[in-house]
Amino acid sequence: MKKSQPITVLILNQITMKSTVYFILLLPFFIFSQSEIKGVVMEIDPQNQHIPLLGANVFWLNTNIGTITSENGIFKLPYEPSYKKLVISYVGFKIDTLSIDSPKMIHHLLKASDDLEEVTVSVRKKSSATSYLSSQNISTISSKELLKAACCNLSESFETNPSIDVNFTDAISGTKQIKMLGLTSPYILITTENIPSIRGASQAYGLSFIPGTWVESIQITKGGGSVVNGFESIAGQINAELVKPTTDSSVFVNAFGSLNGRTELNTHFNKILSEKWSTGLYLHANNRSQKLDRNKDSFLDMPLSKQLNIINRWQYSNLEKGLISFLNVRYLTDKKQAGQLDFDPDTDRLSNTVWGSEIATKRFEVSGKFGYVNPEIPYQSLGLQLSYSDHDQTSYFGLNQYDIRHKSICSNLVYNSIISDSRHKIKTGLNATYDAYSEVVNSDLYDRSERSIGGFFEYSFDNLEALNLTAGIRMDHHNLLGTFITPRVHVRYTPWEKSALRVSFGRGKRAANIFAENQKLFATSRTVNIQSTGGNVYGLDPEVAWNYGVSFLQGFELFGRKADLTLDFYRTDFQNQVVVDYENPYEVIFYNLEGSSFANSFQAEFSLNILERLDFKTAYKFYDVKTQYKSGKLMKPLTSQQRVFANLSFETVKKDKGGVWKFDTTFNWFGKQRFSSTVSSPEAYQLPRYSPTISTLNAQITKVFSHSFELYVGAENITNATQKNPILSSENPFGSNFDTTFVYGPIFGSTYYTGLRFKLN
Repeated sequence: MKKSQPITVLILNQITMKSTVYFILLLPFFIFSQSEIKGVVMEIDPQNQHIPLLGANVFWLNTNIGTITSENGIFKLPYEPSYKKLVISYVGFKIDTLSIDSPKMIHHLLKASDDLEEVTVSVRKKSSATSYLSSQNISTISSKELLKAACCNLSESFETNPSIDVNFTDAISGTKQIKMLGLTSPYILITTENIPSIRGASQAYGLSFIPGTWVESIQITKGGGSVVNGFESIAGQINAELVKPTTDSSVFVNAFGSLNGRTELNTHFNKILSEKWSTGLYLHANNRSQKLDRNKDSFLDMPLSKQLNIINRWQYSNLEKGLISFLNVRYLTDKKQAGQLDFDPDTDRLSNTVWGSEIATKRFEVSGKFGYVNPEIPYQSLGLQLSYSDHDQTSYFGLNQYDIRHKSICSNLVYNSIISDSRHKIKTGLNATYDAYSEVVNSDLYDRSERSIGGFFEYSFDNLEALNLTAGIRMDHHNLLGTFITPRVHVRYTPWEKSALRVSFGRGKRAANIFAENQKLFATSRTVNIQSTGGNVYGLDPEVAWNYGVSFLQGFELFGRKADLTLDFYRTDFQNQVVVDYENPYEVIFYNLEGSSFANSFQAEFSLNILERLDFKTAYKFYDVKTQYKSGKLMKPLTSQQRVFANLSFETVKKDKGGVWKFDTTFNWFGKQRFSSTVSSPEAYQLPRYSPTISTLNAQITKVFSHSFELYVGAENITNATQKNPILSSENPFGSNFDTTFVYGPIFGSTYYTGLRFKLN
């Protein structure tokens, strides 16, 4: 049943979207200006000429109000009578402090320091870290961290990160899914350079379409995320920053091969064309042609697959005019074949003789980012993001057919500035999206188009010493979801040295793509039952949830070595949810929530630099994820209530030519997971209530010979932990009890791999 709307929402619905958007976008311009001081900072060269200094620091003494000079040496700062001392500094020059008694124009010459000694500082940066200063709970994974595992696509990039859970979706497709805060990827906003990328039709397999070598870094944000990036984020955001043509190696090659029949090749070619233009061509190809069935159930343990993935990136930079732009053109083709060993797609396709599956995907996308930073006022900027994608998937699973075509257009306009001084920052803008879906589910056709336009305003108070606050609100109008408001708030407070206490809350809303997000259901004999409530998407109402979180980070020294301790607790409360009910073994039921549904997530993480170049990281996670099903309030199926993670990494002393040995090992233990009910199945196909516990151990050794060349070898699942009989009724795949979705652990046993990396700068 639809819930009646509160009177406040009914009133808001009377406000026209156009007026609201204009107000939100223009709000910063309504803020009055105050007195200011302007000036120019210069140096004197040996010929006694005055030369502007770019990047000199200018700030009011005993305040957090400051700026840096432009390429013309120009600066501008707010002025108040209480500001008396202006400090100007630049590396290699003497620091000057000026007495100021009124707003005026300043022309200042810095003098070179004659007594500076050359100092070399060497710091070994962490490959992953959580920010102490950001108001949001953000962890960054660098490319160095990604190289610690057999990382060949984004779904495999989190093997050494405790915040993200990775597991197989089913026993057929070989697809890995991720979870954060106890929720699956549809509740996580996944972006590429802050442009939404894994959504809609790409939700099931899209993570495997972003090669790991293309990724420069990954930012993981727990909680609702920023209002700038849209209204769909509920559990958090994962943003992948790609390598840049100007900073990536001119030539890069990664070759990978494993004993489970998987081979991959990645090549990067970058060229600086001029002072302002550069381009990069990146190629990813993988292939698995070896048929393996280690558990002898007549089904392939891993699908046969081929993928070709190409992207061409263009970068334009004009620092004098404050312009920077990126343009990406990408094409992908991906094919998978799964099922029984004897399956031949030429003769057995969609027949009841031999069970088989094929998934063929073609994707084309174009995206661009265009930014302008005011050279005279560096804190003012304007950015525009545009993207277009065409995702075409044709597939079948035994006798079930599923095809989807998804065309999407997204745009986002963002304006950045400050109010009065640099501690008070604002972001405001507009975004619009268009999505056209066409789905074929056996003989049923589902077509729809979604259109939305929204405006947002975000205020940040940035006092790095003690307090950070980010508060945002956005209003969107969606042709199927209506008009709604999404607030997000993040606060960071530093109670004492090397600490960060964070609190956050936010609201998210989304339309569930029930078939694209749950494609594993087609690899079963279950029937589909949609219990309509009269909603606009599959007859269902949109999902709405609130996320609340608190986090504490403390840095300290233990036995004279650096250490960090992080404690997180997050709760997600669904006001409405599209429940995916597997509790009847003969059907999958979709219906809107009647009752409560929540996800509680607690994580304790500890890291320690045991010895120089020897780092240890461990984490414990506890989940309490429950939903009101037709049969009662139950734990979410196949969600481990407890998890233990540990990682140990070591590097030898780096030699002059860059030579070094790197060792890395990761341990994961997963507690018991609830199986959806099979009590109504014949006894032979009944499963226990919970799965056994399971643990895995991975390791990798890398030999870096020089700055240009390295070799690596590794092993996954060294202990050979496997799930017995992952496919229910594998001997009768066309019978009513056939099901491939009861997966709680590895299907394939231990495997070993090797590879090489080569680059030219």
